[in-house]
Amino acid sequence: MPKRPINAANDQDKDERYRAPALDKGLDILELLSEQPGGLTRAEIVKAMGRGPSEVYRMLERLVARDYVSRSPEGDRYALTMKLFILAHRHPPVRRLVARALPLMDAFASEAGQSCHLVVPEGGAALVVAHASCPGNWEFGIRIGAHIELLTTSSGHILLAFLDEQAQSELAMRWEGTKQAEARDKLEPVLEAYRQAGHRVGPSQQMRAIEDISVPILSPDGYAIAVLTCPYIQRLDDKQADIDQTLVLLKDVAAKLSLS
Repeated sequence: MPKRPINAANDQDKDERYRAPALDKGLDILELLSEQPGGLTRAEIVKAMGRGPSEVYRMLERLVARDYVSRSPEGDRYALTMKLFILAHRHPPVRRLVARALPLMDAFASEAGQSCHLVVPEGGAALVVAHASCPGNWEFGIRIGAHIELLTTSSGHILLAFLDEQAQSELAMRWEGTKQAEARDKLEPVLEAYRQAGHRVGPSQQMRAIEDISVPILSPDGYAIAVLTCPYIQRLDDKQADIDQTLVLLKDVAAKLSLS
């Protein structure tokens, strides 16, 4: 009788020794749904996996609770959310982007006399990942790590205007049947104007007496991977660029960070 190679035997022993059935079930569901852009019903998942309905149901409920899987408003269809995509792309790309962006943001802040911050999409919101302060005594800033709304901020509007089709579809699924979906639909003419202009300049939707300037950082396909926003403050000492000059400076930073 032929003997198994030692390495093969050891690998199989390790596979058996470190089995985690619950984890395996969860990963099986994620892998199954990754091949189904339209999602699957629970019955279809049970049939495809060859497992009992109750164990699949429990695992689906945990995946929904942790936001790896979304359930349709009717409750009968499950699909992957963007969370796995976000986890896969969050740290190394964001770190590289921040490392590239910070020197340019600091130079912008010094030349314009204004602060600025860098925002990336995260699920149904946006995340502030970098901030540059102007050299003077006065500035308006937002803390790194802050989550901000997509529908009620300048950065959020630019992200919405320039998101790729898959991200738009995932967001529509996330917001389906909610007030956010209605607000997003009403906002479309405004977003189209931002697409045409390539930026947003307008009153802050969060603070009075601040003009937000937001420009997208684009992928080679022309979709937003991040947004730069300058909360422009009109100071009385005149030691700053005017708002048009500031827009030009911010666009220059975004162009250098965009992927060609």
